[in-house]
Amino acid sequence: MRSTSVKVVVTAFALASLAACGTSSSDDGEGAGGAGPKGAMSAPLDPKTKVSLTIDCMPPKTKAAERRQWVEDVKTFNAKYPNVTINGKSTPGQCEEPARFTAALKAKSQPDVFYTYFTDLQQVLDHDGAEDITPYVTKKTVPALDSIDPSVLGALKKDDKLYGLPTSNYTMGLLINRKLFEKAGLDPDRPPTTWAAVRSAAKKIAGLGNGISGYGEYSAENTGGWHFTATMYGLGGDVISSDGTKAAFNDATGKQVAKQLHDMRWKDDSMGRTQLLKWGDLQKQIASDKLGMFLAAPDDVTYMVQQLGADYDNFGMGPIPGGKATLFGGNDYMIKKGSSPDKIKAAIAWLNFKTLTPGKGQFDWARTKKDKLPVGLPQPNFFTGATKAEDLQSRTNNATMPVRNFEPFMANPVRGKAEPPKAQEVYKVLDNVMSGVLTNKNADVDKLLSTAEQQVNQVLANQ
Repeated sequence: MRSTSVKVVVTAFALASLAACGTSSSDDGEGAGGAGPKGAMSAPLDPKTKVSLTIDCMPPKTKAAERRQWVEDVKTFNAKYPNVTINGKSTPGQCEEPARFTAALKAKSQPDVFYTYFTDLQQVLDHDGAEDITPYVTKKTVPALDSIDPSVLGALKKDDKLYGLPTSNYTMGLLINRKLFEKAGLDPDRPPTTWAAVRSAAKKIAGLGNGISGYGEYSAENTGGWHFTATMYGLGGDVISSDGTKAAFNDATGKQVAKQLHDMRWKDDSMGRTQLLKWGDLQKQIASDKLGMFLAAPDDVTYMVQQLGADYDNFGMGPIPGGKATLFGGNDYMIKKGSSPDKIKAAIAWLNFKTLTPGKGQFDWARTKKDKLPVGLPQPNFFTGATKAEDLQSRTNNATMPVRNFEPFMANPVRGKAEPPKAQEVYKVLDNVMSGVLTNKNADVDKLLSTAEQQVNQVLANQ
């Protein structure tokens, strides 16, 4: 699940299909999982190849700057590949409506190159919707391949086969309202890093009065379960067992999460009286200076500035409290099952240019700044090593927001951990735990967790 119709990545590869293709693992082109296949599939697209691609999520005309960049990138791409026709699609789809995406999968009507969330992989495979692109993705076709975070690559891998390439990723942290921190006598450059500190800061912020809440939380439309999971990860806990067969949250850590939220809501009165909140509600509260902090991904800030009229200067981020792990997610593109080898190669060439090349496409930060679009958020952030340093330097040099406000988040990276299997169904169940402790002063935490455990076990049994 993402924080926007987002909101946070990709994979490593195996050598499937090599025998059928008559290839050898001794090739000098390496794939994402090691030595890559030798032969036609691993070679870059021939510029003379004539092929047409339909591609998801072309920016609509209402997003003039983003649409202009898309057109510019197609023109640049066609300078190298003049015979590839890019047919962008900006009609509502997975970019905005997951239900429409599911319907397209069932009807096998998705575009040649289609957008997915990291959590969509199993759904796509269940509908036989995507090509295994393992043999096509090498350092020859994606030069920055070795610089992509392995955990990001792992999110789009199934049985050592690669099914997508990433466009963005996120990890969750603690988003704060710097103005309210200062008014409450707190240091906005040092966000809380433990739940005890969060609770203490929340009480001080709520003490400002005027309907201000210190800390906010979701408890509806699966977002409560999403945040329960993120909080568990931060404390070193888990929601599902490592083998994916049973619930793992009905333990001391799960009780700590539920109990501390109950006490912040009812004993401290630091979370406000309006509950059953969903994505978008907390953003409106913090953007209007009525909320001190909540768990979020960095791109929530862009939404609040662009859609709610907030100011970048007013926000900051720190690592998720506890710091043991944090929930990560993101989005990517897959290639429709049944695509010809030429289409697959053309799609990878486009994705490499548009989404995976530092200084080009989405990483052309100088152009993004010139077009008055946001630059400076620590997202996407899936490169490592020298490539990451190069990208961050360019991002900082062209920043349109105070990047120092994100230093506590960037300087204290937390290990990303993927969402659980059957994520949305699990989150729906865990919403009941969150809503229970936040709307009922006499909530029985043990009973809420026990009931949720039984229900999640049933969900997992039906995989």
